[in-house]
Order: sequence, then structure tokens, then C-alpha cells
Amino acid sequence: MAAYWIAHVTVTEPEPYKIYADAASVAFKKFNARILARGGRYEQMEGNGRPRNVVIEFETLEDAIACYNSAEYQAARNHRENAGIADIVIVDGV
Repeated sequence: MAAYWIAHVTVTEPEPYKIYADAASVAFKKFNARILARGGRYEQMEGNGRPRNVVIEFETLEDAIACYNSAEYQAARNHRENAGIADIVIVDGV
């Protein structure tokens, strides 16, 4: 069953955030992730939102969690640490 990372992000420092995004792509490729949405136009219908919304599909929940915990992603994440504010959740698909 597929699983998804859903992230809502406010980028505060674009240059280090770009380094993060480029480096994170290495981890996503390693875990066969498919980026379904990354930024772009959106309509906030309810609740609090952030200007950048990301949806990434993985084959399984275990792959999605392993990707997040991987050395590759954690190294990339270090670049995001002071470059933005992120809310990330990993969910099982239906």
C-alpha cells in the first residue's frame, strides 16, 4: 500500500532551502519516491496553511519512514534546519 509524506513549509532562507531540496532528492530517488506536488498554486480552504505544500508518494509506509531516517535525508535536512519552518506527516494511503 502506498504511503505519503505531506509537508507544509514556509521558506525563510531560499538559498539554503534550495540546497536542502536538491540534496533531499537523492534520498527520494534511493527510496523510489514520486513527487506529486512540490510548491505551486494552492487554495487554503480551512485551517492554517503555509506557502509551500509538498506531497511525496512511497511504495510503503516503511519506505517513507526509512527515507526520512536515512543518512541521505538527514544530511539534507540539516540545510533546512534554519532555512524554513516545516510541518511533515507520513500517512498510509488507502
